Amino acid sequence: MKKTVRNIYLGLILFLMYAPIVTLIVLSFNASKSRAKWGGFTLKWYASLFQDKAIMTALYNTLIIALLSAVLATVVGTAASIGINAMKGRSKTIMMGITNIPILNSEIVTGISLMLLFIAFRVTLGFSTILLAHITFCIPYVILSVMPKLKQTSKSTYEAAQDLGAGPVSAFFKVVFPDILPGIVSGFLMAFTMSLDDFIITHFTKGPGVDTLSTKIYAEVRKGIRPEMYALSTLLFVSVLVLMILVNTSPKEPKDRKTVSKRKSLQRGLRLAIPLLLVAVLASGGAFYYFAGAKDAGSEKLIVYNWGDYVDPKTIELFEEETGISVTYEEYETNEIMYPKILSGAIAYDVVCPSDYMIQRMIENDLLAKLNLDNIPNIKNMDSIYMEQSRSFDPDNAYSVPYCVGTVGILYNKTMVHEPVDSWDILWDSKYADSILMQDSVRDAFAVALKRRGYSLNSSKVDQLIQAKDDLIAQKPLVQAYVVDQVRDKMIGNEAALGVIYSGEAGYTKRENPNLEYVIPKEGSNVWIDSWVIPKNAKNKENAEKFINFMCRPDIALMNFEYLTYATPNKAARALIKDEETRNSKILFPNAEDLTNCETFQFLGDDVDSYYNELWNKVKSN
Repeated sequence: MKKTVRNIYLGLILFLMYAPIVTLIVLSFNASKSRAKWGGFTLKWYASLFQDKAIMTALYNTLIIALLSAVLATVVGTAASIGINAMKGRSKTIMMGITNIPILNSEIVTGISLMLLFIAFRVTLGFSTILLAHITFCIPYVILSVMPKLKQTSKSTYEAAQDLGAGPVSAFFKVVFPDILPGIVSGFLMAFTMSLDDFIITHFTKGPGVDTLSTKIYAEVRKGIRPEMYALSTLLFVSVLVLMILVNTSPKEPKDRKTVSKRKSLQRGLRLAIPLLLVAVLASGGAFYYFAGAKDAGSEKLIVYNWGDYVDPKTIELFEEETGISVTYEEYETNEIMYPKILSGAIAYDVVCPSDYMIQRMIENDLLAKLNLDNIPNIKNMDSIYMEQSRSFDPDNAYSVPYCVGTVGILYNKTMVHEPVDSWDILWDSKYADSILMQDSVRDAFAVALKRRGYSLNSSKVDQLIQAKDDLIAQKPLVQAYVVDQVRDKMIGNEAALGVIYSGEAGYTKRENPNLEYVIPKEGSNVWIDSWVIPKNAKNKENAEKFINFMCRPDIALMNFEYLTYATPNKAARALIKDEETRNSKILFPNAEDLTNCETFQFLGDDVDSYYNELWNKVKSN
């Protein structure tokens, strides 16, 4: 009985540990991009992975930073441990306390502190700052691993070696080093793992064009993680599994001693070959991307700061080929993460792509440069509807050029909802309890509640906001989940009847599940516009205007539309869409009358934003 219980417990532990990994592996072979739909077996994501320069560069950066920081942190940490161990009394206690503080401290404090330090000393953020930050972060963990081993060593043995004629260095490496080697190896592995997995410190200390896997994946959260990342994760898992098997498997002891010797030699050879192979792969990968970057680099520069996975990489390559301008491309996750970087002026970005309300905020704070429209003749291709909508946050269309547009509406499953859907009221209908998905976003959630009551989604009136808060609290028992990109997979997988979604995502879900339909409620909704702007401290303004003009070219706008699935405001590009159903889609390209009661978000001021967040916290915690 005990054995059965033990086996069940062990099986449960293994299931909890490896079920997510097995799910990830299965998804890496799924032909559909949706996590909720099996599209058949495929290897295309693996092929696409090795053709994706951005992902492979991020992988290389991740591995080389982890390896270099672990090696350097191990050397410095070991030396520091020896020094601390030589101290006595209170000095040793104080020094150990100081080295333990970074371990106990929150990573976000360390990350922000290092970023501010680099900015204060005018150090350009980039690969070197990430490496320095990782070394600093990892040193205390090395000390933590080496110190116990040093305490176990006998000082008399070291002194005896010196008495026998060995020098201090020779005595250390022949007597002390072998004893503390397990601690050094443990510290190296811990440092390597901590660096490999780090996101927060990397996020705050990285500069334009430098990404690790963690920052690359996080930047793409808005659109959802790409299947190529599942393929990469699968390869990393299999590689680690094979390494662990090779390193830890001991051959059976045969009777023949010669056979034993051969097998042990083979095993030692494999253990040596594995790290050498890793170094060779890193070196060749580094050389490839270094020379590829050197080949692509031109005398003219441009730094672009955009949402994660929000442009077709081929358009960047075409721009570089046609203009000779070398583009450094960096991604961000939200407007709120992008804004402080622009405000600080630590990095002089040339082109940025914020959303409507954030553009208004940047204009009000004098962070944007006026565009010279003579250098952007392709702006004539923009639909007048969206140019007019842009005036709500850029009154004279002087600072921004629309890039992607869309609406927020209701996606519903026709097999589960058998009544007309034309109002936000249906999201408060108790018959759909536990089958409603809401956006996990303060402004989007409050926009639904405010428009339902006939109020402006930019309302700052206390009574209206309190009413919206009360309505959201009343709705909460009916809500299955507050989600971001998960709404797509849940609706495709028939897990919910109704969901609040962006129109660009709705078009994709409808293709994956024909039973889904999208509607803009009659009370009106949000029309969102992401636009190209140029920060005031941009160093390459003319190149930035060339880039914006290039992105407004019909064929380039079409490429980005087909890659993103978000609607383009470019009328000339829309005319080039071959598929008639897509070209005439009311979801992607609503008529002017469909947008009658729609508004764009506006920046309401820091105080009003804080009040929105306060009310939203009450909704989520109720």
